[in-house]
Amino acid sequence: MSIDFTSEQLQIQHNVTKLCAKFGDEYWLERDLDGVFPEDFCRVIADHGYMGIAMPETYGGSGLGITEAAILMQNISQSGAGNGGVSSVSLGIFGLNPVVVYGSEKQKRRMLPPIIKRDDIACFAVTEGETGLDTTRLKTRAVRKNDKYIVTGQKAWTTTAQVANKILLIARTSEETEKAKPIDGLSLFYTDLDRSKVEIRKIDKMGRNCVDSNLVFIDGLEIPFEDRIGEEGKGFRYLLHGINPERILIAAGLVGLGRVALKRATQYAKERRVCGQPIGINQSIQHPLAESWAELEAANLMAFRAAQLYDRGEDCGALANAAKYLAGEATFKACNTAIMTHGCMGYAKEYHVERYMREALIHRIAPITPHLILCYIAERVLGLPKSY
Repeated sequence: MSIDFTSEQLQIQHNVTKLCAKFGDEYWLERDLDGVFPEDFCRVIADHGYMGIAMPETYGGSGLGITEAAILMQNISQSGAGNGGVSSVSLGIFGLNPVVVYGSEKQKRRMLPPIIKRDDIACFAVTEGETGLDTTRLKTRAVRKNDKYIVTGQKAWTTTAQVANKILLIARTSEETEKAKPIDGLSLFYTDLDRSKVEIRKIDKMGRNCVDSNLVFIDGLEIPFEDRIGEEGKGFRYLLHGINPERILIAAGLVGLGRVALKRATQYAKERRVCGQPIGINQSIQHPLAESWAELEAANLMAFRAAQLYDRGEDCGALANAAKYLAGEATFKACNTAIMTHGCMGYAKEYHVERYMREALIHRIAPITPHLILCYIAERVLGLPKSY
């Protein structure tokens, strides 16, 4: 379904699609099988200026909005790269938003250009195994010692830590009992990933095999004072600033994944013949595909409406969360429908749709579950009492 994009936005769409065409289905199948990080793909995205699409021009970025970043992410995913392609570049595209918004001028000039040029690769260490989504209860500690912090703790599901040389890290700088709210005791850091002080263990997982997820064990990591972002104790609030655009980018990428699954299923339904006729002639095949199209396009409209509001500086929380929810559910259903349309061949890797299904599950679950999004809407939009 068409959205009224500007000519510049349509050009981004066209250019990204053309770039991604160099990395076809067989490339992403190979990366899924061998687990090799797609650095050559990331390099192409960076070399054409898209890694800094939403970062200020002053530091080498394009100075565009979340709408343009969402177009980028959607077209990467829709090319067949799926979640593997999106996740390989996502931290470079938006991960350092806290630095853009809350970093000092000196920090921005030091930290942003290397990410935009792909000279640095960052990982993002927030989640902990014991606290899960209750991020305000994080246990990783950063203790101030003269002009540096000493960090000790554990993180889980840290993406790209195997290939990163930088880490964006949130840690507790004061005990929970020392502050009225636990949210006020967390600080944000962006620093070198010193592997002599950090042990990284790759998690063997269901999908997106080419982009690593890790357990991270930190034992005495020294962080210079100048690598703390913003004020001490306000790191979690800085992360909250980026939640809505993160939801939007995830939703856009999910829709792209659902669309490529639907495209493959539709083509198969046209070509596969049983009893002398294409299987797509049957309503039992047609209707689930048609439902998926309607649901994906509805989610897409919600996502880009939220992006439009964000870029105008207006409240988009409800729409951003709803977009992530709708896109997650619609894409999961579209990928399942794609497998069912292929029948037993949908289980074969050569048809790619089973990979799409595995990758669809990632952002259906994370970084926020559909259940918590519904809780948010019930409480913040409908005015119902908090249920958890």
